Amino acid sequence: MDKKLIHSVYHAIVKENHKKYLEKYGVGLPKLTDASGNFTKDSLVLVYLAQGYPKTKKVSKEELTNFIRSYYPRVNDVQQARHLGAQKGWWIAAGGRDNIVVKLIRGEYQLHTLEEPYPHFKMGHRISDTGDWEQIKMSYHLKCATCGSQEGEPHLHWPATKTLLQKGHMDPRKPLAAGNIIPQCQKCNRGDRNRWVYDEKGRVIKISNPGVIRTSDREVRKGVYKILYAEFKGRNPAKMK
Repeated sequence: MDKKLIHSVYHAIVKENHKKYLEKYGVGLPKLTDASGNFTKDSLVLVYLAQGYPKTKKVSKEELTNFIRSYYPRVNDVQQARHLGAQKGWWIAAGGRDNIVVKLIRGEYQLHTLEEPYPHFKMGHRISDTGDWEQIKMSYHLKCATCGSQEGEPHLHWPATKTLLQKGHMDPRKPLAAGNIIPQCQKCNRGDRNRWVYDEKGRVIKISNPGVIRTSDREVRKGVYKILYAEFKGRNPAKMK
């Protein structure tokens, strides 16, 4: 792959699609060259994987390493493809990483798309740093944090219903304010009824309403009772502080 082709793929494919689709999500575009005029390793990896886009090909780690060595002869092991994916937001599928978008074996990579960021990639800041509702929704790619339904599109579980994102509590015991907001569709936001505490990825991590135990099966209630009985040593709840 000569220098002219590298420049062409970088500007016409990588940079153009980044500007159109990925920049708004906070995905960083690596510089093509450094201060000395040498190609950066990150840009070389993206260019190599983006050849022929959108019809990209599977590339082995060995193949990718050999390409980088044509510009960096002393490089031992190329890690850029993995870092550009989950850590920097470029949707590069990798074999052996629970990838389900394309069939790859361990040690293979493929650029999946330049029109969407890597799933769950956040915009370079924590949600707690902003109270801007539109910004929060963009951080979740305009999807419900709980079920993944896309705003404005048919609901994943109720296809006849248009998805509307609402402000949902991460922790219902705290105010609905910056740092305690996740986007939820109208179905999930109403259906949960303040039962759970969520993390930033919309995963349930705690119970917020003890009343949920009453709706559980008898065996579950007995299990909870045993745990709490042992923890509080059978004390009368009315006498506990």
